[in-house]
Amino acid sequence: MSFILRDGVTVLAGFLVGLLSGAMGIGGGILLVPIMVIGFGFGQQVAQGTSLAAIVPTAAVGAYAHERAGNVDRWAALWVAIGGLVGAVAGSVVAVHLPRVLLVRTFGLLLLFSAWRLWAARRTNVD
Repeated sequence: MSFILRDGVTVLAGFLVGLLSGAMGIGGGILLVPIMVIGFGFGQQVAQGTSLAAIVPTAAVGAYAHERAGNVDRWAALWVAIGGLVGAVAGSVVAVHLPRVLLVRTFGLLLLFSAWRLWAARRTNVD
C-alpha cells in the first residue's frame, strides 16, 4: 500500500513540477531535485540524474506548446542547445565525482542566489 501511495505522490510531484515549469519557463530540476532529496530521501547525485531524465519529456511537451504559440526563437534554441549539451556532459562528470556534501551545498547556494535575483528583479520591475 505504501508503495502505491508513494507512486501516487511521486506522480503528483511530477505533475506540479511540470505545471510550474511550463507556466513559468523554469527548469524543473530547480523544483524536482529538492523534492526528491528532502521529500523522498534520494541522494543528491541520484536526484540530479533522475531529474535530468524526467525533465526530457516535460521540456519537450512544454517546448512544443510554446512553439505552436510562436514563442520559440529556433536559432537561439539551437545555439543554447549546443552549449547546453557540452555543458551538461562536463557538469555531469563533475557532479558524479564531487562529494555529496559539496554538491548539496553548491546546489543550495544556487537556489539562494536564484531566489535573491528574483526578489531583487521583482522590486525593480514592478508594473
